[in-house]
Formats: sequence, structure tokens, C-alpha cells
Amino acid sequence: MLRLGIHVSIAGKIYNSVGRAKELGCNTMQIFMRNPRQWRKSSLNDEDIALFKKEVLKEKIKPVVVHIPYTLNLASHKPSFYKITIREFITDVKECDRLGVQYLVTHMGSYKGSTEEAGLRRVANALKKILKETKDTKTMILLENTSGSGSWLGYKFSHHKFILDELKGDKRVGVCLDTAHCWAAGYKIDDKEGVDSLLSEVDETAGIDRLKVIHLNDTQEPLGSLKDRHFAIGEGSIGRRGFKCILTHNSLKDVTYILETPKYNENEGDDIKNLETVKKLHSNSVK
Repeated sequence: MLRLGIHVSIAGKIYNSVGRAKELGCNTMQIFMRNPRQWRKSSLNDEDIALFKKEVLKEKIKPVVVHIPYTLNLASHKPSFYKITIREFITDVKECDRLGVQYLVTHMGSYKGSTEEAGLRRVANALKKILKETKDTKTMILLENTSGSGSWLGYKFSHHKFILDELKGDKRVGVCLDTAHCWAAGYKIDDKEGVDSLLSEVDETAGIDRLKVIHLNDTQEPLGSLKDRHFAIGEGSIGRRGFKCILTHNSLKDVTYILETPKYNENEGDDIKNLETVKKLHSNSVK
């Protein structure tokens, strides 16, 4: 069965997000648990958590994916910021676990002001502390690939391998793959050969079994642009052929797909259109 969802808003109350996902015809979803551009102001209360879990169970939304706030940076070379990031991340993992969330997606972070290798070591060391402090939780942390702009880590999967090796292959750490980021970083995934090559690299570096979530996003940017700009499914550089190869690939039949495609003028029709395109490509009903 195709597990397909979209990133939905938690406006009002966090449990309202479940109904939004269901109204769009989703059987999975991604959310932010809090404002992604601010430091934590409060924690979720027991009542909201109970209502969220009740709605998820009723609407059969699974898995639930949470994206970490943009304020955190696991690779920061600034001691105080690094310490705050680890502390906040630990709290987020514990809160995800209370919500019954299966996957927590995070970027590796930026090593700005340092070196790539030093940044990777900081990410690995931060995750060691986070995993130790959340050892009794079930939420899996997924490391997302990036477009390769600036000093952001994760633009190639050898970075994932480095961190997983440092963590001794901890089973609570996996991979989230973003298609637009892959294209921007130079992975030519607009045909079967390119998709096969990408997935072979993922398997050799991280292990294809660790790939749990794919962010499905097209882009109008040229291959290797390093620009993180999303576009409607099948209407950009990756195109329908590329997404069809991904959605029908035998290695990805158990992966969860989440759309992060743009909504113009907050028009939910854009979400519905993109979701329908994905469903048709998955069922091989369009070329």
C-alpha cells in the first residue's frame, strides 16, 4: 500500500493537524511540533497529547513524521549554541515519543566557521549524547540529505555513513531522502539509471533498510545548482519520468512518501493536485 502524506499545519492545536491530513486523503503526514523558527516556549500538555494520539488512531494516520525546528544546528562550532541544540533535541525526541511519533527528521546542520570533517564529528558526538539521554524512547531519528549549499552537511551519503559508523550503526538512526535536494546536489534522478545509481549509493553508505521517508519534491533548478527550491510534482526538472521511477522502484515499496511542495496563495488545491499526480504515477496510469 502506498503510504502518502503531506506536511500539514498544527495551527490552533496540534491534534487539528490530523484532520487536515485526512481531509486531503492522506494516510500519513509530517508536522512541526512547534514554531520551527523559534526556541521552545512551552511543552505540549497531557490533554493535547492524548487528543492527538486519539485522532491519529481514529484516522489511521501512520507513520507520523515530525521535522525538527530550523533553529537547531547539530554541527555548530559555537559551544553555547551547540549545547542548546543538544538540550532542545533531547526534549524534542522525548516529546515525539510521548506523541507516538515514529520518525523525527533532522538536517545534519551547518559547519560554518569550521571544517566539514569537524562538523561531521560534532554531529556524531551530539547524536551520541541525544541517543544516550533518550535510550528508552522509540522514535527513530532520520538524517535528511541536503542540496549542498553553503556549509550544510549531508549533500552526499558518505556523510551519513560517517555518522552511522561513529554511532556504531545504532538502529534508532536512519535516512530521509529529499528528491529536490538530491537533484540540487548533482544526483541525476530523472530516469531509471539515475534512480538506480542513487539508491545503490544509499545502500552502500547507509543501508537501504535505513531509508524510511522520502520527501517528494520537484524543482525547476538545473542539475547541481545547489539551490533548495521546491516545485510541483512532475512539472520541474526531475519530471514525471523521474518520479515514476522512484514510486515504482522495488526497493522503495515500504517507504513513506511526504510532499513538501509549495502552495500558492495557501491554495489547498495545489496539495490535492500534487497528491493525485503521485497516486497516478505510483499506479502507472500516466506516462
